[in-house]
Formats: sequence, structure tokens, C-alpha cells
Amino acid sequence: MSPRRRFNGMKRSRKILVALVAGVGTLAIASAAFAYFTTTGSGSVTGSTGTSSALVIHGTVSASLYPGTSSTVSFTVDNSSSGHQYVTSIHLASITTDGTHSGCNLADYTMNDVAAGQDVASGNGIAITATGTLTMANAAVSQDACKNAPLTLNFTSN
Repeated sequence: MSPRRRFNGMKRSRKILVALVAGVGTLAIASAAFAYFTTTGSGSVTGSTGTSSALVIHGTVSASLYPGTSSTVSFTVDNSSSGHQYVTSIHLASITTDGTHSGCNLADYTMNDVAAGQDVASGNGIAITATGTLTMANAAVSQDACKNAPLTLNFTSN
């Protein structure tokens, strides 16, 4: 074998040895990078839960009432709470009018409970999708005392 051939063979062996050492070194570093110990631990954190706040319910009657007629009532709510609150139903608690219409029989005005069933985010003027129906009864007596009576509808919810 010529010295030149032997020299080239040694170069090749050296290259293979360097590549092998580099590969083993890389594997050693990689396995060290993924080595870990398992353990257990514990800890705690504190927090708090807010509370509900009263909603303000606003209603709008779509048309004037006359004996024997009905009008749709739409609702919005103001939720001053920082979180969501749920409106299950809206109830007409009472109706009032001004002093000049004190002869108006307010029992002639009725509205069934409105099943709202709606989650309300924090904010003002949030529309309730359900609507109510305000009805003025057609009584067998004169209802003139109710002509042009301004009505204030007072609502509650749960």
C-alpha cells in the first residue's frame, strides 16, 4: 500500500472518529437537556366572589291604550354589577298615575308576568328579548277618568 493511500485512509478514519465523537457528544448534551427530577408540591391562592346587585328595569309601552286594547311592552335593564346576572321573569308590581287622574281605576290595567330567561352582561340599556303585553280592560262603566292618564309601570324581577 502506498503511503499516499495509507494517509488518505487515516484521514477518512479520523473523519469518521470525529463525526462519531460529535454525534455521541450531541446525544449526551440532548439527554442532559431533557433530564429532570419528579417531585410533588402544594400551594394555595386566595380570591373572592362578587355578589349580585339590583337591576334597574326600564319599559316602553309601544302605543296608547284604550278600553279593550293592548300594547306591547319592551324592556331594557341596567346592570351595575361587574358580572353577568340572570333575569328569570319580569313582574308588573304596580301602576300609578298623577293626581289629576286619581279617579282612574288602575286595576283595569294588567300585564302577565314576562318569562325573560336571559343572561344580562354588565352595562346599561341592555335589551331583554322577551316582551310583555299591557292591557286595558273594557269595563262596563265609564273609564273617562283614565283619558290621557300618564301611567307609571313599576316592575320587579327575579
